[in-house]
Amino acid sequence: MRTGKENHLCRNGIRKGGGRKGRSSAGDSPGPADPGASGTLYVVATPIGNLEDITLRAIRVLREVRLIAAEDTRRTRILLDAHRIATPMTSLHDWNESKKCGMLIEKIEAGEDIAYVSDAGTPGISDPGYILIREAVARNIRVAPVPGACALIAALSASGIPMDRFLFLGFLPSRSPARRRLLASLRQEERTLVFYESPRRLLAALEDIEAELGERQVVVSREITKLHEQFLRGSAGWLKAALQEGAVRGEVTLIVAGGSGDPEECSDAEILRLRDRLLHEGGLSRRDMAERIARETGTSRRRVYRLLLFS
Repeated sequence: MRTGKENHLCRNGIRKGGGRKGRSSAGDSPGPADPGASGTLYVVATPIGNLEDITLRAIRVLREVRLIAAEDTRRTRILLDAHRIATPMTSLHDWNESKKCGMLIEKIEAGEDIAYVSDAGTPGISDPGYILIREAVARNIRVAPVPGACALIAALSASGIPMDRFLFLGFLPSRSPARRRLLASLRQEERTLVFYESPRRLLAALEDIEAELGERQVVVSREITKLHEQFLRGSAGWLKAALQEGAVRGEVTLIVAGGSGDPEECSDAEILRLRDRLLHEGGLSRRDMAERIARETGTSRRRVYRLLLFS
């Protein structure tokens, strides 16, 4: 018969004795595993700017694992040195993840605990890490998240735009036609929209947001938690004008208020503007253009086709 004390959960929700032999009672302390038992892959979030934005658990895990796989070992070395972490590192980035994750999986299956960190923030969120995590899950290896900083969550938390429901879409397409198509498809989306964007494409992105989404509240957040942290709030057009005075630098997160969800009546002028854009792109027949415009605007294909036919 178990006593009440034995039935209590540990602080991280794992029952005492529920971990592998050699683990702490919390089931979370890297160390030697049973012979034949696999280790753990720790997915560790790291600061997005300020080096103090790392959890005590993350520091402990990074100290105790056998190896740290890092997107950029040079950048991670700065973090490790700041917290006196001497664990060996190996690189794992976009260019070698597919080839190198097999070696790391073999080490984990041999009983070694390994941590993965990206340059900043939470691995796999517009960063490498997915392939390694997917392979570990496929091999029934324990994957343990060590949560922490994430740029999109940090930006949302201080945006002043509703954050109870949001849609994160990573980086916007780099070319304007593809970017506009994506934005046009989101016109009826009621959730708050969150994007990452390159500083050199920010002005063009704001121009396309204004053209496709109209007068929405937009927040440009840059250099979050760093010395030059900045939040700019306003319409896309106002922000574009305000940012034209100087070069934009640093990591950018764009937050755009959601739409009302009510279907909008698309004017003939808007339909013809979209036609001109598609003509410039080339490669579409009049019928294909009509279907594309109807899909993007929510207008009937018959109306669009007749307008294209007689304009």
